[in-house]
Amino acid sequence: MSSSTRKIIHCDADCFYASVEMRDDPSLRGIPLAVGGQPDQRGVVATCNYEARAFGVRSAMPSAQALKLCPELRIIAPTMRRYQEASQRIMAIYRDYTDLVEPLSLDEAYLDVTHSERCDGSATLIAREIRARIAEEVGLTVSAGIAPNKFIAKIASDWRKPDGMFVVRPAEVDAFVAALPVERLFGVGKVTAEKLRALGVQSCADLRSHSMADLAERFGVFGQRLYERCRGIDTRDVSPDRERKSISVETTYTRDLRTLADCETALAPLLRQLSERIDRARRSEPLAIAKVFVKIRFADFSRTTAEAGALSVDPTQCRELLAEAVGRKRRPVRLMGVGVRLLEAQAARQLRLFDDGDDASGLTLPGTGDNAASQG
Repeated sequence: MSSSTRKIIHCDADCFYASVEMRDDPSLRGIPLAVGGQPDQRGVVATCNYEARAFGVRSAMPSAQALKLCPELRIIAPTMRRYQEASQRIMAIYRDYTDLVEPLSLDEAYLDVTHSERCDGSATLIAREIRARIAEEVGLTVSAGIAPNKFIAKIASDWRKPDGMFVVRPAEVDAFVAALPVERLFGVGKVTAEKLRALGVQSCADLRSHSMADLAERFGVFGQRLYERCRGIDTRDVSPDRERKSISVETTYTRDLRTLADCETALAPLLRQLSERIDRARRSEPLAIAKVFVKIRFADFSRTTAEAGALSVDPTQCRELLAEAVGRKRRPVRLMGVGVRLLEAQAARQLRLFDDGDDASGLTLPGTGDNAASQG
C-alpha cells in the first residue's frame, strides 16, 4: 500500500499528569502547576500545565529552576496509579476504532485507521469523535494530528495544542514539510542543527538541496533519515507490539554520593527494583538479556555509561561496571541507574526453547532479588 493512501492519527494528551491532577482537584485549575519532585530533593518537573509554561517552565527542568522562573508554581508529587488508570481508559477508546494502536507512552499513541469503517472511514471524523469521547468519558483533552504517515501525524498533533486537531492531506505533505525548520525533524538536536546551519540549512526545503550521498557522508546512517524526512517520507508501520529494547531504573539523590562505597550501597536497592521490573515484563513477553549497563550523572551534570555483554544481571559484574564508570571522573554522583539491553524478540523466543533443559543454564534470570527488570 502506498504511504500516501494510509490514514494515520497521532493522539497526544495535553500536559497529561497535570491534567489528571486538575481534573481530580478543580482548585488546581488556573494556577501554575507542575507534577514532579520537590526542589529540596533535587526533583525535576515531569510535566506542567500551560499556565506554568507561560513562565518558561518545561518538562525535565530541575524543580529549583522552575521555581525561580515561576515563584508561584505549585509542585505536587506524581500519582502513577491514577495516571495509569486514565491511560487505560484512553487506550480502550482508541481500540474501539482500530486494532492498530501503537502506544508511545501513557499519554501518546499512533492509530492506523486506514481500514476502519467507523465514521464512514473518515480519519478526520474518527479523530474528532475520539477527542470528544475522551473529554466526556475521561475528563481530559487530547490533541490529534492526521496525516498519511507517522512522522507528519506526530508533528501535526502539536500544531494546535492544547485541545486541537490538525489535518495534513496527501496533496499538502510536500509544502507542509518544506516549510518546517530542521529542528522539527526527530533526532535533530542542538549539535546536528548547528552543523546543518553551517551548511546554510534552516528548513526542510533547504535540506532538500543536499543529496543522500552528501548527507550520508556528513551524518552517517542518520543522513538517509534526514534525506527521507525532509521530503515527508516515512514508511514505518503502526505497530501494536512495539519491541522492548531495554529495561532500567534510576534515581536522583538528594545528596551527592561522594565515594565508590556510597555508590555501591545505593546500587543494591536499584538492582532489587530492576529485578522486579524484569519479572513483571517477563510475565507478558519472552525476554533475553544481551547487555547490562550502569549509568552515572556526576555533580557537574556530565554523564557516562559503562556496559558489558551479559546473559543475566550479576551484582558482581554491576559493581565492576559501577567502579569503571565512577572512576572515569572521580567526582560526586547525583544520579545513578542500572539496566539491561535486550535481544530482539525472535532471539528471545529461541532462547526460551531451552528454559526447561540442561542447556538453559545462564540463559534466564535466577529467581533472586538481585536479578532484574525495567521498561525502555
